[in-house]
Amino acid sequence: MGKQGIAPAAGYDPLEFAIKEAHSRGMELHAWFNPYRATTSINEVVSPDHMTRKRPELFFNYGANKQFDPGLPEVREYIVQVILDVVKGYDVDGIHFDDYFYPYPIAGQRLNDATTFANNSNGFTNINDWRRNNVDLLIKMLDDSIHHYKKYVKFGISPFGIWKNQREDSLGSKTSGLSNFAELFADSRKWVKEGWVDYINPQIYFSFTKRAAPFATLVDWWSENTFGRHLYIGQGAYLVNQKMEAAWRVPNEIPNQVRYLRNNNRVQGSVFFSAKSFSTVARGVADSLRLDLYKYPALPPQMPWLDDIVPNMPQNLSAEAQEDGVHLNWSKPNPASDGETASGYVIYRFKEGEKISVLDPKNILKISFEEFTFFLDTAVEKGNRYTYLVTALDRLKNESDPSGPVGVEVN
Repeated sequence: MGKQGIAPAAGYDPLEFAIKEAHSRGMELHAWFNPYRATTSINEVVSPDHMTRKRPELFFNYGANKQFDPGLPEVREYIVQVILDVVKGYDVDGIHFDDYFYPYPIAGQRLNDATTFANNSNGFTNINDWRRNNVDLLIKMLDDSIHHYKKYVKFGISPFGIWKNQREDSLGSKTSGLSNFAELFADSRKWVKEGWVDYINPQIYFSFTKRAAPFATLVDWWSENTFGRHLYIGQGAYLVNQKMEAAWRVPNEIPNQVRYLRNNNRVQGSVFFSAKSFSTVARGVADSLRLDLYKYPALPPQMPWLDDIVPNMPQNLSAEAQEDGVHLNWSKPNPASDGETASGYVIYRFKEGEKISVLDPKNILKISFEEFTFFLDTAVEKGNRYTYLVTALDRLKNESDPSGPVGVEVN
């Protein structure tokens, strides 16, 4: 663990390292931010350079936290610049916002932003509408700014699972829980409708039998409110085997949720909170994913509103059996009409007699979001014949036609 205010060891950049390791494994890295929360305790000891010490007037206290005041134009500008530092300085694939906008309500606490409202009302007379607009302004600024500098960097948000309940608005879901709109001043449906996000990742951390907010009800609602953007469902792996609800002690709860999502073609995937749960409370779920539901690799779904130009195929694919395995070599594709060549490759392998097709993920041998034009296949058996295809990926994971097929016999 690092220490606040002290740079990492010379030559080591944790984010740069994480990006490199992710890309080598065919994984995107989306940098995760809590946009407004500055500390997790009012008395937290922070670095002298921390913004809460340098510019305390930009924050208010709420509960145990110090929080940026979203109503201040300077706060919005500062947050945008912090995120642009990451966008411009690192090879990230996306920017991801957590669900903390205005803070979750605490009984007996009031938001201390009346003075900010009086001085920066932007023509609003209702403070709740003004708060929602403050968040909208930040989301719109970020969408514009991120894509101005790097069109291919995806912008997504994981809001609380309920936008509005139907009793609040006929457009809302048949639920009866806390709502983004009323309690958190986050108009999450609007961000999708306006196209300010590339994906929405609602935190549907509920079971199928949760009376106030059933998992299936919310998945169905969000799938009807995607407006052409991607929908990834947030699933609560951290809840597995917990005591608060019997459903979470049923081993198939999360796997059945994944199966439910796969029956809805408006849902592009899942995001689990959190990864460490799969090595602690949800080890059984990890097995179900690894051995069954996520048995084969997959490419991220395409985002045609950001880039719909497919790269050209790799050139000069060759395969040669040597003592240490099959050596695959190829050349970068010619530039496509948008100037892109390749930011990664997918290698497919087929055993003799198998149908040669890139549509079946079980034939994917390797996905890499790197530019290496070489691969060593060590998982081959002597006496077998293999056929290989290689496709190119551009930065937004549009996939080319395959180069090949090239066959080789391992002796």
